[in-house]
Amino acid sequence: MPAYIVQHPAAQAREDILIEDPELELAFAYGWAVFTDVHGVCLAIPAGQGAHIRRVDPDEEQQPAPQKE
Repeated sequence: MPAYIVQHPAAQAREDILIEDPELELAFAYGWAVFTDVHGVCLAIPAGQGAHIRRVDPDEEQQPAPQKE
């Protein structure tokens, strides 16, 4: 499942945000980071805010492989 953590600069005294959704998509447009899902925009962050966005969902490669019979 796509998941991202949004970290704000310490000077802004804001908490980090974890956002995850099976249909989550991230796009960058007109100076904004925009998270959307099947219902539309979930979260939009202006580039000037200085937030760091990092994808944190587990890789499929790290999941155990199916066992063969």
